[in-house]
Amino acid sequence: CLIASVCFFTFAWTVHTWADTGRIRQKRTWIIDSFAIEEENPGPFPYKLGKIVLDRKYLVNFALYGDGVDREPKNILIINKDTGEIYVHGKVDYEAITDRNKALSLYFEAINKSNNAVDTRLGVEIKVLDINDNPPIFQQSNYDVTVEESHPQGEQVFTVLAFDKDDSKTLNGTFSFTIKSVTPKTDNVEFYIQQKEGSGTIYFKGCLDYEKAQKYTILVEAKDHGEVKKLSSTSTVRVKISDKNNHLPEFSGQTGSGNVKERDIGTEVLRLQVSDKDSRGSKAWKAKYIINGDTKNIFKIETDPTTNEGILTVVKPMDYEEQTYQSLSISVQNEAPYFSCTIKKRPQNALWEVDRFFETPGTSDPQLYKSIPVTINVEDVNDPPVFIPPVKDVVVMENTDVGTYLTTIAAKDLDGAHANTFRYIKGEDDAGWITVDETTGNISTAKILDRESPSVINGIYKAIVYAVDDGSPPLTGTGTLLIYLHDQNDNAPVLTVNHVNMCLDKEPTTVNISAVDLDLPPYSSPFYYELLGDVEGKWRIDPVDGTMVNLVKESIVHSGHHFLQMRISDQQGISAIQNLSVTVCNCASDSSCHERMVSSIRMGSGGICIIILAVLLLTAMLLMVLLVSCKTETKMILIDESFGGLTKSNTENPGTDCTTNHWCQQAVGQESVYFDPMFPKPKYGPYRSWSIAQTNTSGVSQFAHLYSPAQINRTLQFYFNKKYTVHPEDRRDCPEYLPYQYKCEGEESDCESSAFSQLTKSNIGDNLDFLQNLGPKFNTLAGICQQSMTHKTSL
Repeated sequence: CLIASVCFFTFAWTVHTWADTGRIRQKRTWIIDSFAIEEENPGPFPYKLGKIVLDRKYLVNFALYGDGVDREPKNILIINKDTGEIYVHGKVDYEAITDRNKALSLYFEAINKSNNAVDTRLGVEIKVLDINDNPPIFQQSNYDVTVEESHPQGEQVFTVLAFDKDDSKTLNGTFSFTIKSVTPKTDNVEFYIQQKEGSGTIYFKGCLDYEKAQKYTILVEAKDHGEVKKLSSTSTVRVKISDKNNHLPEFSGQTGSGNVKERDIGTEVLRLQVSDKDSRGSKAWKAKYIINGDTKNIFKIETDPTTNEGILTVVKPMDYEEQTYQSLSISVQNEAPYFSCTIKKRPQNALWEVDRFFETPGTSDPQLYKSIPVTINVEDVNDPPVFIPPVKDVVVMENTDVGTYLTTIAAKDLDGAHANTFRYIKGEDDAGWITVDETTGNISTAKILDRESPSVINGIYKAIVYAVDDGSPPLTGTGTLLIYLHDQNDNAPVLTVNHVNMCLDKEPTTVNISAVDLDLPPYSSPFYYELLGDVEGKWRIDPVDGTMVNLVKESIVHSGHHFLQMRISDQQGISAIQNLSVTVCNCASDSSCHERMVSSIRMGSGGICIIILAVLLLTAMLLMVLLVSCKTETKMILIDESFGGLTKSNTENPGTDCTTNHWCQQAVGQESVYFDPMFPKPKYGPYRSWSIAQTNTSGVSQFAHLYSPAQINRTLQFYFNKKYTVHPEDRRDCPEYLPYQYKCEGEESDCESSAFSQLTKSNIGDNLDFLQNLGPKFNTLAGICQQSMTHKTSL
């Protein structure tokens, strides 16, 4: 039905407005306060909502604007422009209205027909009346929650939420929660719900019991309070019960012998079985065993994770002679704290009367848990001998005679039931210094004891002795013998190094030398040093006593190798003569002298050997590269005469000449050999010709202007061929490094030739500058040769 109400509130005023067309006077305007529309009105459409009436004497046209006309919801309201009647052309949804007052705001205008001027502008408010067209809706249709079995009654289990789109200020928008059903039904619990506005909180009375129900399904309904009709919806709450420890474990049996052999460890003695009604595998079911009465902690008990059995194991050896049995008490509890809940009374409209107990986590009530007595029997077995004491100390002087009695070791059989006899056997004896009497246990020396032996550590020699009984099976006991050796003065001091290097100098020079004595004080340092032999004015020790002293070389000592002898004595006068090799060299002119001194100070013998081998290897490789290669060009070899000049020769090749035949013949084929008819061929058999190599060194240039290559070549050819022919026939191709007698060697040698006599030093002159190109190592020799030449020229 159409509910239309028109409320008039009249106020009069005069408004003067000016328009382009002229002046309009407006008075006694009527304002329509409100209309009302019921939402979801089924029609038929259109239907009349109401009429706007104005008190005027001229005709007007009506126009309507706002919600329901040209604003959402559009085209719902239309006004008759001639009569002012408002018609409704469609349904209006209360929940779709965004205005907080739930009303449609509009305004209409009255336009003068004569001049089309706005005569009146009126505000119109049309209220939308709500109907019960929306049921309460839960946030979720299904809820899942887990609650511990020990959850106390009267505490919140879960809260559901719902809302209704209808007007909350009316009965249509308010609702109530109720529990429609609970599955399964048990006598130990009753669920209920309490409402606060749009939420409902679920509680329970009584005691939860996992063994009676592991899950509850609760159907909750929300129903509104509509007057015409009531709408509702439901939601399902599934409450899962988590098992807690409300059942104590109980012993149900045991397996195992309950016996243990003495000295056994790690042996399983017993298995204890328990039963528990709580959920298998949970902490409420898992058993935890406790041993009482084991003051020495000989046993341990562990839980089998599969069977929940308690496994009793011995972890320390037991001795039958000390105790033949062990009495224990074993109790069992669960990993989770214990709780209990018992219903005493079920009053109406109130919480039930229950009896609750909850064990504080981390504590244990001995009276709460059950225990059983256990007796473990110890079985006697053969015990090994035991040395008393296990470590025997002996003090003896080193260098004690062989066969000297040291001590007696003793072992004891601890078996009470049956005693065994045993024999002694020597075990660890690194140096083989002792003997052991297998019957008496007497220990004597088998060798001379030396405190300085590598087997002695910190003056102590360690040996192991065994005692083996005749039981079945035979057992062995172990004893330790520690021999403390007192030192004797049986070692003389010795030099730490036997070779030193010193520089040649105008002033006395020194080098440090030191000695070492294996003996301990007062049989060792400081030492007394004494030089022996003809050393007066040449060598001396400063100071003469100490661990390290200075060897002083006087300035008159020349360069070279010197061998000194010195006597070194310890504090008690025990001495030994030591040999010391001293190398004196000129550190100023010979750079290698200083290097040798530095290396002798900083390097050990192993490092020096490695460096020498590396240098020799490198030198050999360079010589092989130079000597194996064959040059085709001819080079002149300078004559090495008696005045000491050095010449370079490519024929000084170490090893045999077995592989030289080919390149020598090649050289002959290239006509690098010269023959002179003035020299007869040797009469000693076939001969080989030699080629003379030319060189472009600056030393050779000193001879180039004195002799022609042919003259020098012929002279050297005769000389080499003559020597070659005296070599045995079977060794000419591959000569070995063996000495041979050449014809031209000896007192009656006729090797002197007129040709060689022509190559005299007088012809060469005194210009020996070419020797400067032979390298720094030949400078000394060049100086000697220069002095010799000067002396010869003066003669």
